[in-house]
Amino acid sequence: MRVDGEWLHCVDGGIRPVVRGEVLGGDGQWHELLLLVDTGADRTVLSAGEFRQGQFVPVETDRRISGVGGLVESVAVDTQLRLKRSDGQQVLFRGQFAACTDPDALDMSILGRDILDMFALLIDRRADLIAILGGQHRCTIQQGPS
Repeated sequence: MRVDGEWLHCVDGGIRPVVRGEVLGGDGQWHELLLLVDTGADRTVLSAGEFRQGQFVPVETDRRISGVGGLVESVAVDTQLRLKRSDGQQVLFRGQFAACTDPDALDMSILGRDILDMFALLIDRRADLIAILGGQHRCTIQQGPS
């Protein structure tokens, strides 16, 4: 299994690693979303915008998550995320994910280690590469010419 990402040129001038995916909303519809590939994030978190757009019904409220900006209010939602593999098939993740409720807390949704730890992750800006690998896919590191 291989899921390819891309380098997103953001409004603030930053270039960030992202993967495109979909989340199953509380409205029963699949919603497209960008997920920041964040190896420092313990868990996958939906932005407040994605939470509102998806019309999710929280299963747990009054939760707080923390990051660089400090503690922020969040809720838990039971949902499914899916990412497109390089062969066109979908890989599906079911579970309970956090969702921010403050629109200023998170610019985009985050793909965290609760999912990333199941795979090998390659992020190489110079080679323009973002790849999430599992199953038959492997990577080899070779030393190039000096």
